Amino acid sequence: MVDAMDQLPPPHLSPPVAAQLGAAQAALAGDPARAALLARAVVAAAPDHAPARLVLACALRLAGDAAGALAVIAPVAQARPDDPQAAAEWGQALLAAGDAAAAIAPLRLATRARPGLAVAWHALARALRATGDEHAAWHADAGAVAAASRDPLLVAAARAMVAGQADRCEALIRRFLDALPDDAAAIRLLGELAWRRGRGDEAIAHVARAVALAPGFEAARVFLTRMLVEADRLIEARDHADVLVARAPDEPGLLMLRASILVKLGEQDEARRIYEAMIATGGAPPPVWLNLGHVAKTLGLRDRAQSAFRGAIAAAPGLGEAWWSLANLKTVRLGEQDIAAMRAALPGAQGEDAFHLQFALGKALEDAGRDEAAFAAYETGNRLRRATLPWDADAAHARVAAQARLLSAGVPDTGGTLGDDAIFVVGLPRAGSTLVEQILGSHSLVEGTHELPAMMMLADRLAQRARAAGQTPEAAMAALSPDERRALGEDYLARAAVHRRSGRPRFIDKMPNNWQHLALIRLIVPRARIVDVRRHPMACGFSVWKQHFARGQAFSYDLGDIGRHYRDYVAMMAQADAVAPGMVHRVIYEALVADTEAHVRTLLTALDLPFEPGCLAFWQNDRAVRTASAEQVRQPIFTDGLDHWQRFAAWLGPLQQALGPVVAAWPAAPPDWRDWLDIA
Repeated sequence: MVDAMDQLPPPHLSPPVAAQLGAAQAALAGDPARAALLARAVVAAAPDHAPARLVLACALRLAGDAAGALAVIAPVAQARPDDPQAAAEWGQALLAAGDAAAAIAPLRLATRARPGLAVAWHALARALRATGDEHAAWHADAGAVAAASRDPLLVAAARAMVAGQADRCEALIRRFLDALPDDAAAIRLLGELAWRRGRGDEAIAHVARAVALAPGFEAARVFLTRMLVEADRLIEARDHADVLVARAPDEPGLLMLRASILVKLGEQDEARRIYEAMIATGGAPPPVWLNLGHVAKTLGLRDRAQSAFRGAIAAAPGLGEAWWSLANLKTVRLGEQDIAAMRAALPGAQGEDAFHLQFALGKALEDAGRDEAAFAAYETGNRLRRATLPWDADAAHARVAAQARLLSAGVPDTGGTLGDDAIFVVGLPRAGSTLVEQILGSHSLVEGTHELPAMMMLADRLAQRARAAGQTPEAAMAALSPDERRALGEDYLARAAVHRRSGRPRFIDKMPNNWQHLALIRLIVPRARIVDVRRHPMACGFSVWKQHFARGQAFSYDLGDIGRHYRDYVAMMAQADAVAPGMVHRVIYEALVADTEAHVRTLLTALDLPFEPGCLAFWQNDRAVRTASAEQVRQPIFTDGLDHWQRFAAWLGPLQQALGPVVAAWPAAPPDWRDWLDIA
């Protein structure tokens, strides 16, 4: 297309003819046939007017007449060998006519003479790709992106985006795309705008199109990959990461991106090999050591995990995450030298380093029996973390109460078979759900996956749809048609299938927070089984409070918030018991520890699974475990920590107060649970 920045026509045309040529140029994007008609009249009036012939050639090409475009532009380009605009149009006409090899030379001339001519770069990339020169095509893609990114319209659009002027930003991008509808840089920017607006699916579609148009647009492919990971579309994300690493096999950031996707897919060994290879080359940054430690922990390689975290600390002594990761190896005790090193690092620690160090210091002091100092460190770490991750306990309670009322209204049992292979293990974190998952995952008919985000993502999608329609999420769920429920159920199972490897007929989704989505589970996968793992509220609450979670547990950094959240959870489960008896099977952690075989047999019976002795030797299962309890479930059950919280009882008043009658009623629900949820 003719560069919109060229000022046409030149002065020697008469005003009427000049106006006609201007009209032809304006019609190029929307009506190329009309543009050709207008431009042909100008050429008839001024046969030697090169810009008019350029517009005519462009119009004919866009209208599908490649041969006609070549006949018009070739003489002009040959007569003006230094004109990048003519060369660019000649190259595009040759490409449209199917002669990609011949198109390369004029397009190279155009891009050398005018590097800012994005349309020529795009055409050059297509021509090179058509002739099999993928390497050069990637460079041409990069040239096209660089050229478009300097365009004043896109620069203004980017500034508007940063300033929060979303509507102005979109208007500027659309204006640019009117002239260049296939420009990858503009389409990627449109994707980023959608992402900033919270429209994830739309953002992915735009950026995927940008990557399809310009496969060498590496920044867009990285952005797309990260969005796909966020959307739990891991197979697609891995495919794009594979392309990126194939192009730049020694780029640390791309290697780490690919390894992180492999971890989420359960391909821990392959991720470990990537990290080991990066370390073997020397000079690996601390995050590589950290990630290796996490993978080794997941695989049960305790010594390798410890040495990797120590490697990260050696490279960056004040790296709080490395210290916390080391302390979070539940079988490791940090000594006095470690305590001294952490205290030495604290004065200069900022942000995440500061609160990670406090959590790690608290664990080391607790292990050393210095309880008051340990509690003080935990308290500081929680306060620092809470300041960066606000939690609205009232809003959370309102959401739970609304979901409970939806259950109360009678979520229909659809009678379908969807979900008969799914076992949800729910509850609060640190309640023993990983132990139950490990026991069940040791059964020959059950596959343990991990904490799948799929149900929570579907709930979020429904909530967004409801807000757009001016509804509450509960109203939107209640209004789902049978076909919509089935489609959502199939979507959930397809997302879960990505994480299944063994071919066993049943699988576990151990996302503890799914207790908040019982109504949705019953709606879309009605045959799924639900196991609620419950631990003493004071023991669970204290364990949650002293555990720094990587993500997803914003309630856990204040003792009062934890107490309210536990109370919400107990009330919701009581509502499920009342509305659909037998929908949930409850495992009391302390009872499981006290008489493991009896409670394992009861659990298996509730899930219609035959008893297998392997479930009692769960610690021998070498499956990957990606939670804080990974090491503990690789040992036989021990009872030493059941009452550990009582050492800190003097400081846990806010937790006990927020729990209210839950403590006295445990393990049952308190008598006032309906009042707590405002259910008649």
